[in-house]
Amino acid sequence: MPRPRAFDEETVVESAARLFARRGFDAVSIDDLVGDLGIHRNSLYRTFGSKRGLYLRALRAARRQIMQAMSAADPLQNLCRAVTSDEIGALDLLLMAAIEQGRADPEIAAEVAGAFAELDGYTAVLGNGTVSTATLLGLRLRVCVGDEVAHLRPNGPGRQTDQ
Repeated sequence: MPRPRAFDEETVVESAARLFARRGFDAVSIDDLVGDLGIHRNSLYRTFGSKRGLYLRALRAARRQIMQAMSAADPLQNLCRAVTSDEIGALDLLLMAAIEQGRADPEIAAEVAGAFAELDGYTAVLGNGTVSTATLLGLRLRVCVGDEVAHLRPNGPGRQTDQ
């Protein structure tokens, strides 16, 4: 009879998502996951089946996180925050998955394409034609390489507010 889990699955998935977003699927080994996530190798395999299984869980969690942010009280502000944040987040994992695994793995490609389609629906409504998913993702890539896009932050420098 297996012992009860000594870890929180959702916490492990969130931590794995950040690791995969930062380094990519191919650059993260099982040893990296075990060391960074603080779980035993057997627990990882028993819970997620494989590194790919954990990756898919992390990708799906990132997709849900983005959709929850879009359905919150101020989705445009949440989008701006997600794009301009200095922290590694769900958009980063989607971008990394699209670039690194999108052509090689149809299941990952379908997850990413689905997330982008959902974002398209939100950006079309929110931006009234002035915001697109492609623009947001491009800006996120610029932030990832250190380009300053602070003018996009709600109430940030150069941003006018309606009074």
